[in-house]
Amino acid sequence: MTTDTVKTESAPRGLTRKTFAWTFTTPLYVGSSLNPVNSSIIATALVPIATQLNVTVGATAVLVSSLYLASAVAQPTAGKLAEVIGARRVFVSGIVLVLLGGVVGGLGQNLAVLTVARVLIGLGTSAGFPCAMVMIRRRAEQAGLDGPPGGVLGGLAVAGMATAAIGPPIGGLLVGAAGWRWAFLINIPITAIALLMALRLPKDPPLDSTDRAFRRIAARIDLLGIIGFASSMTSLVVLLTALPHIRWTALAVFVAASAPTVWWELRRSEPFFDLRGLASNGALTRTYLRQALTLLGVYSVMFGLTQWMEAAYGLSTVRTGLMLLPMGAVSALLSRPLARRNLVRGPVIASALSMLLGSIGIMLLDSGSPVIALVLVSLVFGVATATTTVGNQTALYQAAPADRIGTASGLFRTFGYLGTITSSVIGGIVFRDGADDHGLHSLGIVLVAAGLAVLLLTVLDRGLMRHRSTAP
Repeated sequence: MTTDTVKTESAPRGLTRKTFAWTFTTPLYVGSSLNPVNSSIIATALVPIATQLNVTVGATAVLVSSLYLASAVAQPTAGKLAEVIGARRVFVSGIVLVLLGGVVGGLGQNLAVLTVARVLIGLGTSAGFPCAMVMIRRRAEQAGLDGPPGGVLGGLAVAGMATAAIGPPIGGLLVGAAGWRWAFLINIPITAIALLMALRLPKDPPLDSTDRAFRRIAARIDLLGIIGFASSMTSLVVLLTALPHIRWTALAVFVAASAPTVWWELRRSEPFFDLRGLASNGALTRTYLRQALTLLGVYSVMFGLTQWMEAAYGLSTVRTGLMLLPMGAVSALLSRPLARRNLVRGPVIASALSMLLGSIGIMLLDSGSPVIALVLVSLVFGVATATTTVGNQTALYQAAPADRIGTASGLFRTFGYLGTITSSVIGGIVFRDGADDHGLHSLGIVLVAAGLAVLLLTVLDRGLMRHRSTAP
């Protein structure tokens, strides 16, 4: 099924509510929120961490990039494992890893230990979204639903990417009131609650414990493909984070890893990274690209605007976090009502336009701008966050093959993280001489170009323009 043709919930609404009871959906929402919240909550803690550990603020960027790298690799891997060994097993294991990362980070005394903690958190939180999509898709099929369960996907949108916008406000309050360690320690109570709820999810079928079964599972998940993908992604991220300088070693590793991986994946009947399927499924490919470009803009605002507000505008850590609160509020308020209608075309167009409008607004800001101008920019990007999450997530559900929804959902997040990683690279370049007005305006120019690309990618998509969404 593509985004050209949409089916809506055909089962009675009462059956849908019974199928997706709160005991089933709540742990999925909590688990899916862990990754985006942890991605952004660190933003307001970087300066205090640098001060206490006696390192430069630039050195603390590894705490951001390490989670992005771990997530970019682990998201599709977790999705593939969920398809093969069971979504509940992978989901619960991920929560345990996040709990461990919170403890390690909360007790860490140097940047290396904190980096290990962020990697653990990145690996663990990566299980949430793809596992949730696998469980939702299978439950919908068991209930006889022909189309996406819009209300459930709406809740997942709010709990997922929409919650990323509340990370800086939460981080600002925690760091301001209790210190930077709570950017890690907050995971302990959240994961404890999530673990108790996740244990009530339907159990996966039992696994064969023989050695032969292990080899069979390794073949089914395409272990060599996963290793090749991980090597390629790691070297690519290292290459991106070094820009504008070129790390020739990383470039060489990327070429050496990606070339045989492509050869291997093209030969397999059930590859981990289905290149042929991606090439033939234009709706899914375009969904990935739209998500990457839009999140480049959203996360540039979260991190770039945050740095500028603290360094040039003179706001405290707490007030800086609160300034982005409208972004999270608008995202949460819009996501679920839009998702209930299983819309794709309208939201992705609104996403492109709001991103372009917000980017122009960033170009007009300076250190003398009124506070209301910052709030308005935050509100506009809140619209972009909600509409891109809802539209692209519904398009993903419709375009991805049912038996590969886990891997496809993981790749959806991977492309998003590539956009996020690129945003941190762009922020480092435009703010290399300090987070001043000139750097902010340079960031705005880049985001306008990205917004135009998203708009063109949307309006020139003939299949999307023929799409007609109908409400259940």
